[in-house]
Amino acid sequence: MKRMIRVAGIVLALAGFPAQGQETEALPSALSLDDCRQMAISSNKKLDQQRAKLEMAGYDRKIAAANYFPKISAIGTYQHTWGDFSLVDESNIPQFGQEAANLQSAYNERIDALTQLVSSNPVIAAAIASDPKIADLVNTLTAVETNSAIAGVGQRVDQAIDETIHPDISDIYLGAISVQQPLFVGGKIIASNKMAKYAEELARYEYDGDYDAILIDVDQAYWQVVSVANKKKLAESYSDLLHKMKNNVEISVKEGVATEADALTVKVKCNEADMTLTKATNGLVLAKMLLCKQIGLPLDTDIRLVDEGLEMVPIPEDEPDKNMEEIVAARSETKRLDLARKIYHEKTNVARADMLPTVALTGNYLVMNPNMNHGFQNEFGQHWAAGVMVSVPLFHGTEALQKTRKAKAEERIYQNKYDDACELIEMQVTQLRQQRKEAMQRLEMANSDLASADENLRIATIGQEAGVVDVNTALGAQTAWLKAHSECIDAGIELQLNNSRLKAALGNYKSDIELADNKE
Repeated sequence: MKRMIRVAGIVLALAGFPAQGQETEALPSALSLDDCRQMAISSNKKLDQQRAKLEMAGYDRKIAAANYFPKISAIGTYQHTWGDFSLVDESNIPQFGQEAANLQSAYNERIDALTQLVSSNPVIAAAIASDPKIADLVNTLTAVETNSAIAGVGQRVDQAIDETIHPDISDIYLGAISVQQPLFVGGKIIASNKMAKYAEELARYEYDGDYDAILIDVDQAYWQVVSVANKKKLAESYSDLLHKMKNNVEISVKEGVATEADALTVKVKCNEADMTLTKATNGLVLAKMLLCKQIGLPLDTDIRLVDEGLEMVPIPEDEPDKNMEEIVAARSETKRLDLARKIYHEKTNVARADMLPTVALTGNYLVMNPNMNHGFQNEFGQHWAAGVMVSVPLFHGTEALQKTRKAKAEERIYQNKYDDACELIEMQVTQLRQQRKEAMQRLEMANSDLASADENLRIATIGQEAGVVDVNTALGAQTAWLKAHSECIDAGIELQLNNSRLKAALGNYKSDIELADNKE
């Protein structure tokens, strides 16, 4: 009854939680242990969180794998600017339009000098005067006017220079496509992908660990209900037996065969049996409430279990024998610790990669307006560029070195945790195997005692009815019968719970994700 009181306290503490809504109309008439397990797995919020973590770890693995592929980005921009731009210093550029007058003046001076030279020579002057064609030529040269022509050419040159050094870039359009493909980054990408893969497996084994814990909790709550239900039936039988004995003793008192003291003794025992039955009835309600909480049903759901009506608790089948290496390899705890060790080993490689050079292939395609390839003309032009980028770390205050040493230390920590876990698992399995043997021996002894108690009660009851056995002896036989039945129930329940814990310790539970993977 102490166990039922503890269950009552737990359930009353849980009664403040909101009931989780599963449709009770869809429940079978009697729930089996497998039914309760499936309902608990489908409704457990912690498992839902672990599934979400597993999904997130899968996305992280895909994110890490994306680093193997080139990064391609596109950029487009438009910009409007105000103000005048000059490509060179204008003070160093001559003005060709202003040089026209200077050229004309220099030309006139040369013609005047030539005319004076001809005039000062009588022979040349006579020849020019005697030949009309020469005279026309001299007049033509004297009348040549180059100012306008040179000024026009100079103005056009000045305009062309002005347009060249002052391009119209008030509206700028730019488009670019950039490609970067890492060639060597010190092994960081490979190590990061391994870490992401290990992290996904780690999330999977964390799910398996929670899955096993939920099954153990459900098994305990299920067999607790079976135990209390059997003890309730036992209390009913014990109460009926005492009430029948009470009637017989009252008849014997009237006939003078028994005393009033005997009647009072039996009456006290009847009251105790009735109280025990009341406690067992309340304990069964509370035990079912706890099971409803475990499987996600409202706490006031009226459920019935398949094994609830069994006369004897069934004996579970023995788990397949495994050696310690197989057990360690099957346990989710050791798998998680081994994966954590591997993650920190790869973290060491990532930290070491920061001390190595990185090499990447780059490529760019540009579309621009104004076109820099064609004198900043207001038209679209394109430009290609490709190259190799190399980055060599020289000195960063030994940061990468210290990160590498830290990761190695963390790897040693998880290696030690793994070794300790292997030893603890061996101790746990050995203890549970020993407890199973003890539980089997206890059940065999309880069955033997039960057979003796049944026979003793039968003989005592016949003798008490015949008046050859006193009341105290009959009550002692009934008490021994009750104790034998109760110990037999406890031994069977203990064997079932031990089997559940041993199965988890051996790593024999398979989660729904693992079963789905095996089918694939």
